[in-house]
Amino acid sequence: MNHTHPLTQILRVITLAFACLISFLHTQAQPAINPEIMAKFWKASWISHPSASLTEYGVFHFRKSFSLDAKPVSFVIHVSADNRYRLFVNGTSVSVGPARGDINHWRYETVDIAPHLKSGTNVLAAVVWNFGNLRPGAQMSLKTAFILQGNAETEAVVNTNASWKVTKNDSITAMLADRKNFDYYPDVGPCDLVDGKTYPWGWQTSPFDDSAWLQPLLFEKGTPYGVGQGAAQSLVPRNIPAVEESLQRFVAVRRSQGVEAGREFLAGNSPLVIPPRTKARLLLDQSFETTAYPQLLVSGGRGGTVTLSYAEALVDKAGMKGNRNEVEGRELIGTSDCFLPDGGERRLFSTLWYRTYRYVDMTVETADQALTIHDLHGIFTAYPFKEIGSFASDDPVLSEIWNAGWRTARLCAFETYTDCPYCEQLQYVGDTRIQALISLAVSGDDRLMRNAIDLFDKSRIAEGLTQSRYPSACPQIINTFSLFWIDMVHDYWMHRDDPAFVGERLMGIRAVLDWFEKRIDPGTGMLGGLPHWTFVDWPDEWPWSASLHVGGQPKGAQEGGSSIVTLQLACSLNHAAELFKAFGKTDESEHYRNLAKSLCEATLKQCWDDKRRLVADTPSKTDFSQHANVMAVLSGALEKGKARDLIERVAQDASITQCTQYFRFYLLRSMKLAGLGDQYVSLLQPWRAMLARGLSTFAERPDPTRSDCHAWSASPNYEFLATVCGIEPSSPGFKTVRIEPHPGYLTRIEGTLPHPAGLISVRLQREGERIRGTITLPAALGGEFAWKGRTIPLHGGEQNVEL
Repeated sequence: MNHTHPLTQILRVITLAFACLISFLHTQAQPAINPEIMAKFWKASWISHPSASLTEYGVFHFRKSFSLDAKPVSFVIHVSADNRYRLFVNGTSVSVGPARGDINHWRYETVDIAPHLKSGTNVLAAVVWNFGNLRPGAQMSLKTAFILQGNAETEAVVNTNASWKVTKNDSITAMLADRKNFDYYPDVGPCDLVDGKTYPWGWQTSPFDDSAWLQPLLFEKGTPYGVGQGAAQSLVPRNIPAVEESLQRFVAVRRSQGVEAGREFLAGNSPLVIPPRTKARLLLDQSFETTAYPQLLVSGGRGGTVTLSYAEALVDKAGMKGNRNEVEGRELIGTSDCFLPDGGERRLFSTLWYRTYRYVDMTVETADQALTIHDLHGIFTAYPFKEIGSFASDDPVLSEIWNAGWRTARLCAFETYTDCPYCEQLQYVGDTRIQALISLAVSGDDRLMRNAIDLFDKSRIAEGLTQSRYPSACPQIINTFSLFWIDMVHDYWMHRDDPAFVGERLMGIRAVLDWFEKRIDPGTGMLGGLPHWTFVDWPDEWPWSASLHVGGQPKGAQEGGSSIVTLQLACSLNHAAELFKAFGKTDESEHYRNLAKSLCEATLKQCWDDKRRLVADTPSKTDFSQHANVMAVLSGALEKGKARDLIERVAQDASITQCTQYFRFYLLRSMKLAGLGDQYVSLLQPWRAMLARGLSTFAERPDPTRSDCHAWSASPNYEFLATVCGIEPSSPGFKTVRIEPHPGYLTRIEGTLPHPAGLISVRLQREGERIRGTITLPAALGGEFAWKGRTIPLHGGEQNVEL
């Protein structure tokens, strides 16, 4: 097949579309949906390939050519697929999806494609892939399929039906990493092996000849949720904005072999030529961890190979990561994509799914034809959070922690929150509760939090518990995470005035608490044995059990008698009591409050150790942890004076099981509740240590760690504003604010937190026991400022404070 000059120009346009247009397209407000789209059967059908397997791995292209008399002002469509799709209009990418949900709530995107249409012939083209049994753990699936529906009769010409065309792209196959190289094999889907010799170059564009493509197989009509007697996949509109996609270039070449590449190549200004019969290798350093689609633009090189390998960090001969900035004596072990050039001009290779990396190893082997690499860069992608909140102080390291924490939070948010971008990309309740608070504090965007609360509510099994992660192709139950889901609903209730949304969760909260209440041991008054996984934290003392296939469980967690889990239940009962009271359900509220009190009293009776003056993990009093005592404070089991004494000792006691990064969020919350918030900034050594080891994001747990980017470790971004600056809601819906700073050793703190009514700004200077500065609140917001037991009222607007 000959490749003409116009096609070369088109490919250049496609490259520019990724680099320049996507950010604009993906930040536009969603067009209005025709009410009939959500209330009636669609005229469009789900379509697929007529002979390929509908459940096995496959990459498919769909096309529809149509003509318009004039360029329209508006042309709204709704689009979805199983597993995933990317939609192009006249060669420009306009939509990526669908946003992850479950089979009964299958999302579709709504896009106005009018800016990309023209008078005359237009082409809609979609790549749809099904990773089959290799699909990510977070990806639910029914069968390979694609659907596109016009918003009204004007757009009906593009509805998916027999007029569309389809082909299976066998030039893309799954590229699997060697499992023996991983302590934990990434569960994010396969990489790509692309054979350029058979790839249908230009398939997205109008000049392409699709005469050999097939008529699609038609399935059922698109069915909105709740319409008719049921559907294979019930369609619901996307409820979050489109992900961000923006150009991101590598910072440095850290190692080279067989070729030299400098700044001009990294900047995309100077091509890199690999001579024939040459093996060349470059180690590229982004300088920070990122999530991005690699973009490789090449010419020539027929018969050669280009392999891109990705990792969060390099490892030494013992497989240890060490300092993430070091490359000497270290190698990259990770996942890889492979591209086999066909010799054509300006071939653009991009991956189906995004990759997570700090380092990229590019290995090139040429045959008889030289390969010209015009450009290699990434297209950063993540949920489009904006950094509106801010924090500054007289300790510059805290700003570094803020920046690394925000990067961590961003890379762990896509179409759902994700625990980690490299290993799993799954939305877990325990991670998500902390992530959601960070989102509210730094961006003010609550849409991904609402989506998470709703998804977990929909995940509940017949017993009443939520699933621990959702969406998930493989169901998993961590019973303690159902309690954290209740706490997350309470967090949302305190930060947003949204009674209708919160009220819909009461049934689910009741179901979770009923499950736990049935498992209280009448003999001890504490929780008895619990089925499923009773995860608490990842300290070394609670290792993974190969026989039970669980880990992070303290003694008593599974067999019964765990003070930690019993007191966690008491915490959630207290939150539920507040919620049910607010919705007029006083009898249930009182029941939950009394049950929490009973659990606290029973736990102290069974587990308090007079000799050590600590709450033991179980009534046997053989094991002690920070976790049990943290929960004793958070549950209100102790009076404030006793709670302060206890948690102050626990925070410094290295002889008991320590909280790792995840549970230190609760340790530091308990300290604040006990009146020790001023110690917060002095207890950030784990985060300082991660920065000293060259991490640009915060890890799942102390080294050795599988994940260098784990959002539960980004909690300082929330605490810098909520604890150090002291900005927190003092009534449900954030209708009033209490600002009680805890600067610790700091003498200057500044913070900005987005509130639904505007920005809350704090600029304070501490001088010994005195504090003074300026506080600015949204016009309609009032509250109080507290310092050392004294309070003064706050009003909307700017005001000076001094105490």
